[in-house]
Amino acid sequence: MNNIIVTGGAGFIGSNLVKELLRNPVNKVLIIDKLTYAGNLLSLKDVEKEKNYSFYETDICDIVEIRKIIFGFRPDKIMNLAAESHVDRSIDDPYQFIQTNIVGTYSLLKVGIEYFRSLNSEQKRSFRFLHVSTDEVFGSLNNEGFFTESSPYIPNSPYSASKASSDHLVRAWYHTYNFPVLVTNCSNNYGPYQFPEKFVPVIIMKALHEELIPIYGKGENIRDWLYVEDHVIGLIKVLFEGKIGETYVIGGNNERTNLELVEKICSILDKVKPRKNGHKYSQLVSFVEDRPGHDRRYAIDASKLKTELGFSPLYSFEMGIEKTINWYINNQNWCTSVLENKYKLERLGKI
Repeated sequence: MNNIIVTGGAGFIGSNLVKELLRNPVNKVLIIDKLTYAGNLLSLKDVEKEKNYSFYETDICDIVEIRKIIFGFRPDKIMNLAAESHVDRSIDDPYQFIQTNIVGTYSLLKVGIEYFRSLNSEQKRSFRFLHVSTDEVFGSLNNEGFFTESSPYIPNSPYSASKASSDHLVRAWYHTYNFPVLVTNCSNNYGPYQFPEKFVPVIIMKALHEELIPIYGKGENIRDWLYVEDHVIGLIKVLFEGKIGETYVIGGNNERTNLELVEKICSILDKVKPRKNGHKYSQLVSFVEDRPGHDRRYAIDASKLKTELGFSPLYSFEMGIEKTINWYINNQNWCTSVLENKYKLERLGKI
């Protein structure tokens, strides 16, 4: 068996990752999640009765509890996806981002190295600590160029600064303590079970509710969109085949301006769920005041992942976005449940 701990496993990427891991019967998965507003056990309902699944509601900042769990479960692999991840929320309240993303990562590393040193030689050879991060740590690109594993860190928001800090801590544990780490930095994810504060589900939900669809500035900011199923398969590939101490960037090869993304979603909705009044969904688009410090462009060159590990995304943008839209249309109950008393799709991150 592969004993794998996934922190943040009840979140968007985490829940998709857990389901993918459990497809392989040799994987035994333990989830650690604080169940904040963005984490919900409803996202794991499909696998909660699996015999290789277990769950602990715990804050990764709680070193005492983390030590009990890690030494009790005795993992071969730890995948750290626990994070506060919404830029707008980080503008409103940076404190929680500092706590979870920096202090929480430190807690996992502190206990992780204690546990690693307790293993025998064979167990040490198979142990891995995979830290999942974002391309936002690299700052903003102009119209040319791509982020790579050697891109300098230039974070521009409290969120990206906190994730940059956690990346540096993880690398420090490798270089200072020989702790076997891997780091991934991904582009913008989208897909099923994404909390409806993020851009793609906000567009879909606003449209379905016949509300104005907000676009920051002129909608010219560019993102590389990665379908979540591709991301989690890439993470598993890195976990088992990546070289210790290395970083791998994971992208979708799908650059779109925010306006292009909204227009695409609206055009698909026009076909699969037309408005009752016969109007186009694009007529709901509303340009609003831009986000403070809004990065211009993100784009990833993931050739290292392809060359060294033979991994490339399977989903085109058209395939992924259509599948995502249909999922949200067919899972309105999930959306209602996870939003209850937590978030009303209101604008965040204004100063």
